[in-house]
Order: sequence, then C-alpha cells, then structure tokens
Amino acid sequence: MKNTPFTKELLERISKEYPTPFYLYNEKGIRETARRLKKAFSWNPGFREYFAVKALPNPQILKILQEEGCGTDCSSYTELLLAEKCGFHDTDIMFSSNDTQQKDYVLADQLKAYINLDDISHITDLKNCLPRLPETVCLRYNPGGVFTLGKTAEGFQVMDCPEESKFGMRKDQIFEAVRILQKEGVRHFGLHAFLASNTISDDYYPAVASVLFQLAVQLKKETGCHISFINLSGGIGIPYRPEDRENDIKKIAEGVRKAYEEILIPSGMNDVRIFTELGRYMTGPHGYLITRVIHIKNTYRTYIGTDASAADLLRPAMYGAYHHITAAGKEDMPLTMKADVTGSLCENNDKFAVQRDLPQIETGDLLIIHDAGAHSRAMGFNYNGALRCGELLLKEDGTIKEIRRKETPEDYFSTMIFD
Repeated sequence: MKNTPFTKELLERISKEYPTPFYLYNEKGIRETARRLKKAFSWNPGFREYFAVKALPNPQILKILQEEGCGTDCSSYTELLLAEKCGFHDTDIMFSSNDTQQKDYVLADQLKAYINLDDISHITDLKNCLPRLPETVCLRYNPGGVFTLGKTAEGFQVMDCPEESKFGMRKDQIFEAVRILQKEGVRHFGLHAFLASNTISDDYYPAVASVLFQLAVQLKKETGCHISFINLSGGIGIPYRPEDRENDIKKIAEGVRKAYEEILIPSGMNDVRIFTELGRYMTGPHGYLITRVIHIKNTYRTYIGTDASAADLLRPAMYGAYHHITAAGKEDMPLTMKADVTGSLCENNDKFAVQRDLPQIETGDLLIIHDAGAHSRAMGFNYNGALRCGELLLKEDGTIKEIRRKETPEDYFSTMIFD
C-alpha cells in the first residue's frame, strides 16, 4: 500500500475546478527530499544538486528547487532557455548533451553554464563555434566492458554493458581530451558518468564514485590537470512497487564519503566538489496522475477505461514500467478485481496496468497513479490528437495552484499550416 498527501474529498473538490486527468505534485515532499539530500552530502563543502530538467520541466517546480539551493542539468537548447527564464545562470547550470548542435554550445557558453562534453570530437565543435574555450570543461566517462555490482536482495544490477551505451568517452579518449584542452587553455576539469537508472541499492553511487575518483587521481598524476568537481549524475531510484525498499540517502552519501577519503584525499585532492544530477529521486515520488474511470469493459478480460492515456503517462506503455494505482477512498478495501487499466488510444499497449489486482472499481471512481513526478508529463505526446493534461501543485499551506494548463485543440492546431 502507498500513502498519498491528499484525500478523496480533496481530489473531488479539485476536479470540480480542474477536470481530470491532471498531474498533482506535492511541494512539501519535494522540499523535504531536497533538504535531505543536501544534509546527507553536507560533508562536502562544495556539494550541489543539479536537477535533471528533463524529468519535470515546469518553471514552478524548478523555482522550488532553486529556493532549496539546487542548480539545473539541461540537455537541450530549449531546456537551457527554460533554465534562464527561471533565473538560473552561470554555474547554476550544467549542460549535459550528446550529438550536440553547435548552436546549443553557443547558448550554453553565453549563459556561462558548465559544459559537459560527451565525445572527444566535440572539442573541435567548441573551437569552431566559441570565441574561446571555457576555463572549466567537464568530460563524460564511459568505462565500457561489464560494470556490475551483482545481485542484492532487490535483484539490483548495474547496467550490464556500458560499451553498448551511446553516452560518454573511453578512458584513453578522456586522457587525450584533457591534454588537448590543456593546450587550448582550459584550466579546470570536471568528470561525469551515468551508468544506470532507477537503482534500488545503496551501493550504486559509492561504486560509481570510486570509479570516477580513481580516474581523477590517475588524470592528475599523468597530466597534472586540476579536477574541480566530480558529477555522480543520476541513477538513485525510487520504490515504484509497495514492496520495494527506499534508498537510504544518508547511507549512500556516507559510502561516497568513504571512497572520497580513501581515494582522493591521500592524493591531495580534498578540494574536489561533489555534484549530483538527480531527477527521479527528487520529484518522482511526489507526483501523481489523477484520472477518472469512464468505462468498465468485460470481454476476455476486464478493462478499466480511464480519461487519461499513454499520451499523459508513457512509461508503462513504452517499457512495461510499474506504477502503483490506488482507487481514492477504497484504499482499505480487499483486492477482489483483476483488470487492465487502459486509456483510449488506438494502440493495445495503452495500458497503465496489466492484470492488476484492485478493489472493486466502478465508473466514476478516481484513480491515483503513483510516482509520476518524473519522466511522466514530460514524455507526453499528441498521437490520436490526444491533448496533454495540466499540472497542479499542492502547496505547503494546503492550497492548490495550477502550474500548467491543459492543452486545447487550438494548441494542437497551432503549428499546422492549412493554406
């Protein structure tokens, strides 16, 4: 069972002003997570979280995180513009992209953002499009081979084969890139790696940290470069299933600290700042897709039809991701109904759940789809002319604020040319 910060009565009141479906985010939960993360890593004076904008690109959410001391991690030209509009500037912004266009680098440089290079060939792009190279450049590392931690009680395993990932550079390319950049006047360097997503393990971050710390030490010894920061990227997951355990961020941070003290400090690198680039961990558990049941269909299976669809929440249709579903007001009822929970798109994978055990569901019931605060509304689309739903914020004082309106047919037609 998963709890929610609101009641059925509140949802019904909200839906009178903002008809379903809609996303509802919990401001208090987001702030508490940001503070918990910051406290856990307070042992590192330069620590900073760079929230992955792609997870939840909403100005109101970004401003909440900004107030909690977070920066932004942007992966595109438009995300850079969004960060700028929200008041992020200079080293508030990390630009981590791949297959990057030169205009994106130009904007990142104009904003004085940290630029994180995904490939050694991009050094040439920087030289061709910028008047001078930044004083600090970050490099994205891919260790290749097989990178695993083995199984844990949760069955966790890090990405089996990083060499199949399109992200990052080989170790020899990292060394070559540093030497080239040093000759071009770059004085400080950052290191970055992203090797797994949604890990339910306290061991993942310390393991990635150890890999990057060892690389940093070797780089300093062989090139004399100054490593200014190490970005552990994302990967800390959330418990999507009720039976999943929650990551212990304090234990994770202590594991990183142990590696820092064992690897970096003996090499005189006690000034290295630690950055994180979390999205899912920061906002995922604090977002909910609220949808109403509009049909019950019985054929070879029972289908619970809702007014939301994969156009609002793609993850289950895209790769079978699990999202827990609660029927508002029926949380304590026995699970006597097995059904697929669906939307109305003309695709058979338009399902939020397949053969899910639920309480007895009736037309008109409100369903709460949990852990939809990251990589959810952001991945919406307009197939079948679907209009993406709006976003609401449950503020700390209990009031509701609309932070993105629903799309309208006029929005859908706005980019079309009829002449």
